[in-house]
Amino acid sequence: MMLPLIVGLLLLLLGGAAVYLALGTAAAAAFLAGGHALPGLAQLILDRLNSGTLVAVPFFVIAATFMQKSGAAYALVEAANAWVGRFRGGLALVCVLAATLFSAISGSSTATALALGAILIPAMRTRQYPEPFATGIVGASATLGILIPPSLALIVYGVVADESIPQLFLAGVVPGLLLAVLFVVWALLRSRQGHLPADAPPQGAWLRLQLRGLPAALIPLVALGGIYTGILTVTEAAAAAALVAVLLSLFVYNQERIKLLDTLAEAMGKSAAIMMIVAFAFPFAHVIAVSGAPVQFAAWIGALDVAPSTFMLLLSTVMLLLGTVLEVVSVILITLPVVLPVLHKLHIDPIHYAVVVIVNLGIATLTPPIGLSLFVLRSLSPASFSDIVRGVAPFLALMLVLLFLVIFFPQLSLWLPKAVYG
Repeated sequence: MMLPLIVGLLLLLLGGAAVYLALGTAAAAAFLAGGHALPGLAQLILDRLNSGTLVAVPFFVIAATFMQKSGAAYALVEAANAWVGRFRGGLALVCVLAATLFSAISGSSTATALALGAILIPAMRTRQYPEPFATGIVGASATLGILIPPSLALIVYGVVADESIPQLFLAGVVPGLLLAVLFVVWALLRSRQGHLPADAPPQGAWLRLQLRGLPAALIPLVALGGIYTGILTVTEAAAAAALVAVLLSLFVYNQERIKLLDTLAEAMGKSAAIMMIVAFAFPFAHVIAVSGAPVQFAAWIGALDVAPSTFMLLLSTVMLLLGTVLEVVSVILITLPVVLPVLHKLHIDPIHYAVVVIVNLGIATLTPPIGLSLFVLRSLSPASFSDIVRGVAPFLALMLVLLFLVIFFPQLSLWLPKAVYG
C-alpha cells in the first residue's frame, strides 16, 4: 500500500493541490482502502491534536506577527546597526545579527525573511548593494529562524518523536550560532571585495537605539528564560512571550497604530495554515506506521550495515528533495515515523538527527526551483529569479559545510543539551 500512497501524494502535489489537502486526501484514500470508516480518521486527528505542547505554535506565531507589524523588528535592526554599521558592508552584518535576534522570537524562517527583508532589502538597494547579494544575505540569515530556539519545526519534531523540546531547542543553539558566524565571515569578505559602504548610526545615537531595541529582547528572554529556569513549560513560555509581544506592540512600539483584533486575526490565519498541515499529516503518518514500512525499512538498513554518518548523508539527499516542494513541518511529519526505528537501530541520537533535519530543510527552502524562501525574496525584491538564485548560492555552500560538520561531529548539537541536562 505504501507505493500507491506515496505516488498519489506526489501526483496531488504536482497537480497544484494544497499540502494539507494532498495529505488529507491520500490518508483518507488509504483509510478507505484498508476497510476503515472515515470517522476514524477524524478521531485520530482530534486525538493527536489534543497536545498541550502544540498549543505553543500559535502563541509563538502571535508573538512574531505583533513584533513584525508594530515596528519592533525595525527597532532590532537599528539596535544591531548601532553595533556593526560602522564596518564596511555593515547592513549585511546587521542582517545576520538582527536575524539571530528575531529568530529567537519568530521560530520561522519565512517570518524572519518577511520581517527583515521588507526593511533591509530596500535599505541595501538605496546604498548601492548588489541586489543578488542583498537578497542572498536576507534569505540565508532567515534560515536561522528554524535553528535558533524557539523553533516551530523543533516543537513539532519533539511532539512526534516524543523528545524533550527544551533539549531540542538547546541542540540548535551551537549550530545556529556557528552558521551565523559563517555568514558574517562571508559578508565581511564580500563587502571588502565589493567596496560596500559602511552605515554608521548618527553621532550620539548609540544609547538611544539600544534603549529602543531593548524591550523587544524581553520576548526571547521571557520565553527561553521561563523554559530553562523551570518556571514555565514550553506552552506557558510561548503564551507569556505572546502576551509580552502584544503589550509591547500596543504600548511601546506601535509605529503604525496596529489594530489588536486585525493583527490577532492575521496571526490566527498563519497559525491555522500550519496546524492544518499538522492535522492532516498525522493520519498520513499513522497509515505509514501501521503499514509496517518503518520496520521493513529499519530491517533493510540493518542488513546493509551502513555507518550512521552514511545513512544521514543518504537521508539528507531525500530531505533536500522533499524540502523543495513541501513545508518544513510536512517533511518532518511524513518522514519521521519511517526513520525513527532506523535511528534506534543505528544508535543515532534523535536529538542529533533533529538538527541534521533542520539544517537540511533550511537549505531546501533556498534551493531552486521551488524553494519557498526564494519566492518570499522574489516578492520583496525587483531582482530576477536567476539573480536571487545567484545571490543565495554562496550561502547554500556555507550551509552545506555546516551540514557536513553537524553530521560528522554530533557533539556540535549534543554538547549543550548534555551540559545542561546531563
